[in-house]
Amino acid sequence: MADPHQTYELRCPIHGFIQINDWEREIINHPAFQRLRRIRQLAWTDYVYPGAMHTRFEHSLGVMHIAGQLFDAVARRSSEILRTEWGYEAPELVRDRQIVRLTALLHDTGHSPFSHAGEDVFPVNPTTKNPKRHYKHEAYSAAVIRYVLRDVIEGHTLNGEFKIQAEDIAMLLEGASGSGRRIFWRQLIDGQMDADRMDYLLRDSLHTGVDYGKYDWRRLLNTIQVIEMPLRKDEEFKPEPRLGVSEGGVHAAEALVLARYYMFTQVYFHKTRVAYDHHIRHALKAILPGGTFPPPTAEEIGDYLKWDDWRVLGRLADGAGGDHGERLCQRNHYREVYHTPESPREADLTLLDVIRKSLGNLVVALESSKTSTYKLEASDISIVTEDNLRQVRPLSHHSSLVQNLNRHPIEIVRLYSKPEDAQATRAKIAEMLKDTP
Repeated sequence: MADPHQTYELRCPIHGFIQINDWEREIINHPAFQRLRRIRQLAWTDYVYPGAMHTRFEHSLGVMHIAGQLFDAVARRSSEILRTEWGYEAPELVRDRQIVRLTALLHDTGHSPFSHAGEDVFPVNPTTKNPKRHYKHEAYSAAVIRYVLRDVIEGHTLNGEFKIQAEDIAMLLEGASGSGRRIFWRQLIDGQMDADRMDYLLRDSLHTGVDYGKYDWRRLLNTIQVIEMPLRKDEEFKPEPRLGVSEGGVHAAEALVLARYYMFTQVYFHKTRVAYDHHIRHALKAILPGGTFPPPTAEEIGDYLKWDDWRVLGRLADGAGGDHGERLCQRNHYREVYHTPESPREADLTLLDVIRKSLGNLVVALESSKTSTYKLEASDISIVTEDNLRQVRPLSHHSSLVQNLNRHPIEIVRLYSKPEDAQATRAKIAEMLKDTP
């Protein structure tokens, strides 16, 4: 019989060795988690960067590892605040640390085949007021935790002292108010300095062979802490403490933000990758019954989990997916013929519309790639000075680069033509633009 207190080590190209306990090992061995071995992290990006064959499986292990390290760093540097503000004692910190690690481990279990490329094929969420708002992969992850992994989470011997329920993990992942004071730790899972992006930037950078995603993660670990937010004149109650870094970590935090910006512009929004996302999205609509994945309900989450990259690739190999499926198999993707600047002005979008209308049927796809690289106000990373005053200011106050990223979010729009029409289409656009200032 295995010793439930035994620990294991997994070798990781980013973090060296990742240590797990027997409880985490059983969860990792569950088929719902093993499915992540068959979900590529960056969809069809290997058609542009051949090394990008890594999966959500290894990424999820890395997120758990970093989340644990961040938790330990915060608990160590801010032990007094945690004790006096929330009454944390050592056993409670140990329990919350385990919940944070499990939430980080399971945060991506709901991803569709080819990760984000398949999210547009999720069904509409009937619980929202917007009739066009689809489910997000987080809703599927929460459903997997509640309905599929409950027994392996709650039934392990090591849970005897913690009494952690699957619902505790699902609520923290969702940011539900039922998490109580534990909601504070969600910033380690979902925030502008969270374990998720800290891992995927390093991991995606390694596997694509670029250096854009690198930043000084050791410095962030060395400076992260709980920051007591000052009371402003317009506030009646003192704001809750939040995670931030000391002044010595300003440039490491800035580098993390910039690394994300560069990875989006150079990798995630690469023109050819965007074309393949278009093709897989439409191929999935042709392959799936009714054109969508099953919803994340207790009755249908099992059917959803049967879909992974392998199953879709098998269907594509059998000729399913229509024209888009054939283009994926033959690497005969649409070609970009025109794009706006990264942060287009109104005049840029007007010109785009003129070009699109002039080209008519030569344009077979219009793809908009949008992201807010950095958000200000409530989510702005807090920086505390290292002097006796301990003044708290947002990262955007210290960094004009970060401030400008917020003012100019990425909203690039591209026009695509079929490969056989691309050269003629580009020539027509060039003729249209020759007198444009």
